[in-house]
Amino acid sequence: MSDEIKVEVCYALADKQILIPVRLPAGATLQQGLERSGILEKHPEIDLKKNKFGVFAKLSKLDTLLRDRDRIEIYRPLIADPKEVRKQRAAEGKVMKKGAGDAETAEA
Repeated sequence: MSDEIKVEVCYALADKQILIPVRLPAGATLQQGLERSGILEKHPEIDLKKNKFGVFAKLSKLDTLLRDRDRIEIYRPLIADPKEVRKQRAAEGKVMKKGAGDAETAEA
């Protein structure tokens, strides 16, 4: 068994996705992977105390031990609550159906 593992650090921005391959000693933690990748320096908005992190879409703590070929994911805070957005869309859909969309031509 090798004493080195390869992992990938993944950070998705609104306009691009960043993937950084990292080599770590076996037994390294999620936090060590983040630090070794250099992503914390390149993206100061990532806060170890505020952001959430995961390994392959499973929410994970900073002291999680990594395995070879793991993907560390950095999650950004949600801009809007998905439930609220769905409620607003549903309400807008009901209004449009009731109004039939002819209001502008009737006034003209």
